[in-house]
Amino acid sequence: MRPTRSWIGRFIALAALWGASFLFMRIGGHAFGALPTAGLRVCIATLFLMPILLGRGLGPQLAQHWRKVLFVGIFNSAIPFACFTYALLSISTGLSAILNASVPLFGALVAWLWLGDRPHRMRMLGLVIGFVGVSMLAWDKASFKPDASGLSSGWAVLACLLACVCYAIAASFTKRYLGGLPALVTAAGSQLGAALFLVLPALWFWPPQTPGAGAWMAVLALGVLCTGVAYILFFWLIENIGPARALTVTFVLPVFAVIYGLIFLGETVSLWMLLCATIIICGTALSADLIKLRRS
Repeated sequence: MRPTRSWIGRFIALAALWGASFLFMRIGGHAFGALPTAGLRVCIATLFLMPILLGRGLGPQLAQHWRKVLFVGIFNSAIPFACFTYALLSISTGLSAILNASVPLFGALVAWLWLGDRPHRMRMLGLVIGFVGVSMLAWDKASFKPDASGLSSGWAVLACLLACVCYAIAASFTKRYLGGLPALVTAAGSQLGAALFLVLPALWFWPPQTPGAGAWMAVLALGVLCTGVAYILFFWLIENIGPARALTVTFVLPVFAVIYGLIFLGETVSLWMLLCATIIICGTALSADLIKLRRS
């Protein structure tokens, strides 16, 4: 294992970048719309990652598995990015990031139903605890009454949960059909697949007036930093500290998302949100075997 300071620095940088993605999605979404923002994000990420993949001589492997890799991009990037960007038009960055922390919960559930990876009792307890936290948060925040802009927090919360389910499906699909494939091939290829999937909807819903420079900078940072660079950091962590420990970044990024929302958007965080976040994180950590309960 690499020196502690080395991986911790990258771990914190990844959490900071993924936490910032919610801020940039909110800025881009209000300027471009949900689908154009998501489309720009994956197109920029593709342009960033593909030269790296080709430079490392991994093009033949992508060509060999292109159908499955491009398909993963639909569920691992295209749909989730569009869902979260849509959600951020009406809910806070902190709330959406907390809901995102439940991805491992849905991952464990999908792996159980699809791959037969039945969790033991403690992991099942973690699933129950985690989903109780998600339900508490969703019930409190979900209102289907349209606001002044015609949007509702209820649909936004459901969009976040749909994104989490898509991430879980993509993870099980990758494990079943793309095992052993270099992570960079999956990353770059999936972004290409997402770009192909979103390009026409993005153009169809393109805003009539071209957004300003600030919005363009937000989507550029979203594509290069929060997607391209973040993928490189994440795969480095997987290789050097293992997937289980790398997965815990999901629990840290809401902290950055909340801080960014407080500083740059003037958002507020309620005690109820913090309570639900604690329940979700504890349940998720238990369901992913990241914490153990001592048996008497």
